Amino acid sequence: MVTTISKLAGAAPGSWRSLTVAAWLGASLAGALASSASAETLTIALSSTVNTLDPTQAQVVGTDVSVAAHLYSPLVARGPDGKLYGVLAESWQPEGDAAWLFNLKPGVTFPGGEPLDAEAVKWNIDRIRNPETKSRNRAWFDPVSEVEVVSPTQVRIKTKGPYPTLPDQLSMIFFLSPEWMKTHNPATEAYGTGPYTLKQFVAGDRLILAPNDKAVLEKPTFDEVSMRVVPEASARVAGILAGELDLAFDLPLEDVERIKKSGRADAGWVPSSRSMVVRMNTLKAPLAGNTKLRQALNYAVDKEGMVEALLGGLGTVSQCQIMTPAYFGFNKDLKPYPYDPAKAKQLLKEAGVTTPLKIDLEVPLNRYFMASEIGQIVAGQLQDVGVEATIKEMDFGAWVKTYAGRDMGQMALLGQAWPTLDADGMLSLYAAANPTAYFDDKPFDEALKAGRGTTDPAKRLEAYKTATARMCEEAPVIFLFAQPFTYGTSKKITWKARGGDWVRATDVVKK
Repeated sequence: MVTTISKLAGAAPGSWRSLTVAAWLGASLAGALASSASAETLTIALSSTVNTLDPTQAQVVGTDVSVAAHLYSPLVARGPDGKLYGVLAESWQPEGDAAWLFNLKPGVTFPGGEPLDAEAVKWNIDRIRNPETKSRNRAWFDPVSEVEVVSPTQVRIKTKGPYPTLPDQLSMIFFLSPEWMKTHNPATEAYGTGPYTLKQFVAGDRLILAPNDKAVLEKPTFDEVSMRVVPEASARVAGILAGELDLAFDLPLEDVERIKKSGRADAGWVPSSRSMVVRMNTLKAPLAGNTKLRQALNYAVDKEGMVEALLGGLGTVSQCQIMTPAYFGFNKDLKPYPYDPAKAKQLLKEAGVTTPLKIDLEVPLNRYFMASEIGQIVAGQLQDVGVEATIKEMDFGAWVKTYAGRDMGQMALLGQAWPTLDADGMLSLYAAANPTAYFDDKPFDEALKAGRGTTDPAKRLEAYKTATARMCEEAPVIFLFAQPFTYGTSKKITWKARGGDWVRATDVVKK
């Protein structure tokens, strides 16, 4: 059964949430949260499960990558102000158009004393580049031709041509001990130089982090960081109001106002860099090789109505691209696909589609803001033009395994952002070399290559203008909207929202 926008808009606040606050507060999770609460404990609610502790395979910024940032160190990191600062690297600079030289901080060691030097940096980057590793981040390192150890504190990364955003991409790469890796599984264990160590990891439930006494770079600020998987929005709201959670995200907008007025906690929202889309598997029938069909699906969905009904007008309809204006490379000349059911029906006929067309729509739950409601609206409006979308709801963690395993269904709801806030990172999610692209378009890939192949900002912008226009025309997704980033905080901390998905204890300040 599908639900129309008008029905959702008229629903009572909170009626979309399936788990009651009382049920959650009575569960064992509440007791666990309460037992860990202290003046020096930071308790963070994660909206979805942590899929892996291996930073080589981490792509979900709000969980996997953020957890890695606590346990391991990158060469560089991006601060709340959006600027890069050195972590393992003291400095870095380009050498001509085909190399970057990184100067490392001396004396950094793993907990057992092994040096985190240029050899370790080379080993880690080569591991990502090795096809046998099947790293989900390999596509961003395809332009790298060689990693050269200059000295224990200098590493040169050679590229096949200009790669101006390499430092930005390295902000998401964390470094493991080659020696430790010989006998341990980084997917479930951790051994790094980050501000915290792994005290407990219960898959699908919680992570408990303790201060890393041997951290020589970023220092821990809490005696303990408790990260709890709390997939139900109403449970996150209850935890914030009860003082049992210090930081929570993806809260319903009506609850943001309720928390602010309660006097017991704080809440707010900022514009998000995450775009919601319906990802289409353009390598699988009936969407493969049928641009008009994919365009028809875009005309069939009322994005403005969805933003008004679900987000109270606070979201921004996507301008026929997956980037928001926060990204370098945003194409301000593109316009959204208008809501035009008649045009959608016409394009379906031109595409040779015999209606009703049956298609599956995967909706991963417990990760994205109001995912079930979005899925219902999309399915209902597709049905209005003769496309019967069968909704397949599944847990986000289970869905990620099929998505990352190149086995996504015909369509899937997905939220996408990239912390570098650069078109190279975001658009590369759709490059054919990326295992999760589900899109293979040579003109698009050539435009990406051109943007990556020059250090001239004007030429880069021109290349990304071509790439985004091509993606708009080919429509490998139904472009929806950029959602607001909502959050709640306890009274004992202050925290500045980034508008992205990063979750860092080092960003939190105790009052």
